[in-house]
Amino acid sequence: MLLTIAAFVVALGLLIAVHEYGHYRVAVACGVKVLRFSVGFGKPLLRWQPRGSSTEFVIGAFPLGGYVRMLDEREAPVDAAERHLAFNNKPLRARAAIVAAGPIANLLLAVVLYAAVNWIGVQEPRAVLASPAAGSAAYDAGLRGGELVVGAAIGGEESEPVRSFEDLRWALTRGALDGQDVRLQVESGPGAPRRELVVELHDFDAREADAQMFRKIGVLGPWTRPVIGEVVAGGAAQRSGLREGDTVLQVGATPVVDGQQLRELIRGSVHDGKAATQAWRIDRAGRAVDLQVTPDVVRQDGAAPAGRIGAYVGAQPEMVTVRHGPLEGLWNGVTRTWEVSALTLRMMGRMVVGEASLKNLSGPLTIADYAGRSASLGFTQYLVFLALISVSLGVLNLLPLPVLDGGHLMYYLWEGVTGRGVSDAWMERLQRGGVALLLVMMSIALFNDVTRLFG
Repeated sequence: MLLTIAAFVVALGLLIAVHEYGHYRVAVACGVKVLRFSVGFGKPLLRWQPRGSSTEFVIGAFPLGGYVRMLDEREAPVDAAERHLAFNNKPLRARAAIVAAGPIANLLLAVVLYAAVNWIGVQEPRAVLASPAAGSAAYDAGLRGGELVVGAAIGGEESEPVRSFEDLRWALTRGALDGQDVRLQVESGPGAPRRELVVELHDFDAREADAQMFRKIGVLGPWTRPVIGEVVAGGAAQRSGLREGDTVLQVGATPVVDGQQLRELIRGSVHDGKAATQAWRIDRAGRAVDLQVTPDVVRQDGAAPAGRIGAYVGAQPEMVTVRHGPLEGLWNGVTRTWEVSALTLRMMGRMVVGEASLKNLSGPLTIADYAGRSASLGFTQYLVFLALISVSLGVLNLLPLPVLDGGHLMYYLWEGVTGRGVSDAWMERLQRGGVALLLVMMSIALFNDVTRLFG
């Protein structure tokens, strides 16, 4: 819990500080007097003013936002000697640059974070496929498990190298959400000829970009040996006589070739709300042992009942270190930021027109949960999490909603086209509408958080 809170506060503080610093830095460069730079709202916990600076820097008690207060005649009277320093008296291009600088700073931070991960290197599972479920898109493409994916291409794009299982998941995610087939270059084993298979996703229903989407695609995880790990006391595995280190050879009449297949056989053991007893053949220290295993029935998140045995199923996957050189790592950071931004916009657009579920909206509770999980996995995983949230924050603030930076840019576009600013009356109406829409979005996101975490 403490790790989750600390990771969440650090993430919010950093992303908000970078966003507001973008506004602040460009405002100063454009000759605008900045009165206050605040990270957080409410009672100031810490405040200071550097010598020779006109800006007061503040850290507020509630780190759910921030602001940069500039000299502006619309907010308070300004001395005649300082009117040239007021935001409202600057040219349109300067005002637009100041407003756009915050979201752009978040996108630039994402580039730096992704690049840092590329330079540091990260341990990721090797892109060897587990057995796909029959009837899934991967199974229909001819994949049977154990294939090493070395390249992937979305639609008519050129094939890109696949260095890890995460590269493969990203390619399949883009293909599913874009409605495009994904061509995979695979090798069935050492020295085997390379083959090209097509995972057909052009008519894929991707209303919810979650684990169910990958279940339908048929790629849930990397290949692992079908070994029993830690056994939970009192669980079905212990009751059946299974021990840590047992390798499962067969379930019923089905030969078991990897951990993913074994997990699916366990999950599918439930019929009419009851788990069927399965005949397992295992290898225990070189000796074949036959056991009768009756999984427990588990119901989660309103999903259909599934079987569980109370043990870790499958060995750890083979890992590879993914690392890029200086220029390649930086360019990869730029392209990943662009791809995530475009994907975020497409998902938002689909939610607006009803082609994607509003369940994809996440709020502070889910973000805090992911912050803690990523921090527990290591420094590089936490950096990836920060980059993803930074992209989301940058894209969200560029949306043309009146209370966001994108809304102000919309006003400036109107001013640039018509030669006059938006009237105060219309400004007030638009602000109220924007606040109402944001409150609705926040309510949906919070409801989704509570449903995911406590449902």
